Amino acid sequence: MSGAASPELAIVVTSHNTRELLRGCLESLRAAEGVDGLELWVVDDDSRDGSAAMVRSDFPEARLIATEANVGYAGANNLALRELMRSPAPPRLVLLLNGDTVVPPAALRQMIELFDRYPAVGAAGPRLHLADGAFDWACKRGFPSLAASFYHMAGLGRLFPASRRFGRYRLTYLDERAVADVDSVVGAFMIVRFEVLRRVGLLDERFFMYGEDLDWAFRIKQAGWRVVYNGRVDVLHLKRQSTRQNPRAERAFYESMLIFFRKHYASATPWAARVAVEAAVRALMAAATLRQRLQPVSR
Repeated sequence: MSGAASPELAIVVTSHNTRELLRGCLESLRAAEGVDGLELWVVDDDSRDGSAAMVRSDFPEARLIATEANVGYAGANNLALRELMRSPAPPRLVLLLNGDTVVPPAALRQMIELFDRYPAVGAAGPRLHLADGAFDWACKRGFPSLAASFYHMAGLGRLFPASRRFGRYRLTYLDERAVADVDSVVGAFMIVRFEVLRRVGLLDERFFMYGEDLDWAFRIKQAGWRVVYNGRVDVLHLKRQSTRQNPRAERAFYESMLIFFRKHYASATPWAARVAVEAAVRALMAAATLRQRLQPVSR
């Protein structure tokens, strides 16, 4: 890790009870190539598995923040982002990175070059794949408007993946290997210009988990910046390993839907449709909560 006065890239890695996955992530970052100054922050969000102690002993180059309560994804990232905003020598770019990712050596340089080539790009993310090699659809997203959400939940995106109308929730019509403007990339690996962070502000902590990346991308695009998906760069995402450790995850998923809808769409939605949307999301939340309570303790 370079000790440059003003680093090219600051990485904020968040983790919750995934010590060995976090270790793998940090080891992959040690092998990063071609970055002109890299500042590493780790925010351990109230882990009880020794994650913070592991970072202190095995990765002394990391600036560690260990919370004493589970503050959620947005809250954990913001702890480090606030420190960066107070820095007299802030980075040019900031990467939000999940601790359940593995980053190939050349990936950071390849993503940085996208910002070098296109000054209007405010945020970007790579192609993510899962442990079995499957594509992680969350890495390129359309905003969950009422129409896009309806088409997705009705299964029309799966039936007509090449359709720009029916496939816009997951952008199924966009090639996985494309480099293209999108509505949002995923917070598991999301690089933003520091200038964008100053203009748009921190993550919205009303989103405990899920939705904060969509909200950030929405605000970034409102401010006039491009959000770009770079399908030529691959990163491994060992998905849901952290959320499985958090009993609030299931409920937080549906709560984030309501927060996003109220913040960005409710004011332009007719009253009857607003009531129907809120009722539908609450019904889904109640069903998910019931399923979780009925699951055997061993699961």
